[in-house]
Amino acid sequence: MPANAGALGSFIRDRRDQTTPESVGLPEGVRRRAPGLRRSELATLAGISVEYLVRIEQGRDRHPSPQVLRAIGDALGFDAAAHEHLRTLAMASGGQCVGPFSSGRDVRPGARALVEQFEPGLAVLTNRLGDLLAHTSTFDMLVRPLGMLGHAEPNLTAYAFLDPRAREAFPDWERVADDLVSNLYRGPNPVAARMMIEAMSEQVGPEFTDRLNRHDPPHGGVWRWLHPDAGELRFDVEELELPAADNQQILVLMPADEATADSLDAMRRRRSGALRAV
Repeated sequence: MPANAGALGSFIRDRRDQTTPESVGLPEGVRRRAPGLRRSELATLAGISVEYLVRIEQGRDRHPSPQVLRAIGDALGFDAAAHEHLRTLAMASGGQCVGPFSSGRDVRPGARALVEQFEPGLAVLTNRLGDLLAHTSTFDMLVRPLGMLGHAEPNLTAYAFLDPRAREAFPDWERVADDLVSNLYRGPNPVAARMMIEAMSEQVGPEFTDRLNRHDPPHGGVWRWLHPDAGELRFDVEELELPAADNQQILVLMPADEATADSLDAMRRRRSGALRAV
């Protein structure tokens, strides 16, 4: 059984426990031990049997149809993001690739050239596991002093959880950690995702696994960095999806205020001066 085969069931149980009867038009009733929905109530709302719902929640049925997933999500009042996460978990739990199979590390020349078009801005090409596969020189300038590129195969997720410098680099470390973990189920293929999850679970422990089991959606918003030379920097992050066969995306970091833009300009000038001196 895949290491994340129980993720689908745990997500449904968690959201069922958080959904009150009143929110889905049911009477609160009496003798209710917990505020959430009973299995029988969710099964009725979704139009499936209680026995089938039990099998899904316990990880004994890892191949529910798209129609069943849609019915369960609708019954729980899911928005589009939660429906997509439910679909992703079902595919990962069943050992299927979320997209066409890819190693997740091979970068097409065209994708690399696209990253270069963002110079002198901040852009990095990653996969959902956090592997940093290509980036602009300005991104290098920003993150190298933080230790983020200190490995032969740098990975943002591993850096955030295993490198003590990460907690200083990201003042909102908790939010960053949440968002990185929420992406792992969407890894480039189930084998790579399983290996990453197993390795991080073993090395980090509950601080990682608790996040993995919460299935929190990404926080979004401004991403704050604390740079040893430039001080606090604030970025808006745009995510540009590459073709599905790549299973990769380009993250573009844009200054969220004038102070950050001025700090980046100053860093570029210092770097240019140092290069001319050499």
